[in-house]
Amino acid sequence: MTELHPQDSPQITPTPLSAPFWDACARGELLFQRCTECAAAIFPPSEHCRDCLAGPPTWVRSAGLGTLYSWTIVHRPVTPAFSAPYAPAIVTLAEGYQMITNLVGTTGDQLRVDLPVQVVFHANLPYFEPA
Repeated sequence: MTELHPQDSPQITPTPLSAPFWDACARGELLFQRCTECAAAIFPPSEHCRDCLAGPPTWVRSAGLGTLYSWTIVHRPVTPAFSAPYAPAIVTLAEGYQMITNLVGTTGDQLRVDLPVQVVFHANLPYFEPA
């Protein structure tokens, strides 16, 4: 669906809190945080658990597998980094958290709720494709 242009991809400016996530993406790994007290999955990164307020959480490697929760098809791109049509989406990861991403390697007519997806990296950004 999306034709990627790595040279035009959005540039990330990591913060001290998000740097471990972006460093892992550069290695082709997807990380999230897990609470050391209640074991809640935490994403996006936080200094404390949103469920029990314990902190700080630990970084854990995700399997990168999940299901499609919601999506839309964009026909007028807001940046030249993406060629229309493309599909921004919310993916529910197997570890129990959700992330906003883009779908690749599929057409709009293949998309459905609970479609199994897996992470792929393009220009150090996590995207998802059908598993």
